[in-house]
Amino acid sequence: MKKQLLLVVAAVALALIQTTRAGDPDILTDYVIPPNTPAPVDGGFFTFTGMRALVSSPFPSTFKVFKAGMEQFPALNGQSVSYAVLMYPSGTVNPVHTHPRSAELLFLVQGTLEVGFVDTTNKLFTQSLQQGDVFVFPKGLVHFQYNADAKNPAVAMSAFGSANAGTVSLPNTLFNSTIDDTVLALSFKTDVGTIQKLKAGLKG
Repeated sequence: MKKQLLLVVAAVALALIQTTRAGDPDILTDYVIPPNTPAPVDGGFFTFTGMRALVSSPFPSTFKVFKAGMEQFPALNGQSVSYAVLMYPSGTVNPVHTHPRSAELLFLVQGTLEVGFVDTTNKLFTQSLQQGDVFVFPKGLVHFQYNADAKNPAVAMSAFGSANAGTVSLPNTLFNSTIDDTVLALSFKTDVGTIQKLKAGLKG
């Protein structure tokens, strides 16, 4: 009995360790400086100016995301954080997508949004967000945001627990890739002609 209990404890401990390692890898230094970075590194390395366009540019006519991830902001490497500002003109949608490496914590700064995600039991969770609301999209789950207001834009800020959360857009991944049309038609229980129309619509 004692031996079985020890095995259970060991299994649980191993599972916890694996869960802990599931995020960004820990670094052994305070920060990571990419190769070929001019020395010496100063405060400029830790500053991202890519969001300045939000202040000086007019509101976009289509849905737009301004990202501050590891690709855009190398100082985030090893810090397990990233950020995005999302701008939704009236009637626009952030198409269904997933972030395979992080949950998303969305803060609605302006306007209203209809948001939702689907869990692994295919249960849909939706919410109408008002300015000032915060909503969490669990890691890896399919989700969306939609500005249903016909007159007013919306602005949200999203934080991620990874320097590189990744974005997998379902429409783009499925219908703008080289997956065979027959495979897609069988998967969606439709015909090849319908799949081709969907592909053409996505490119148009």
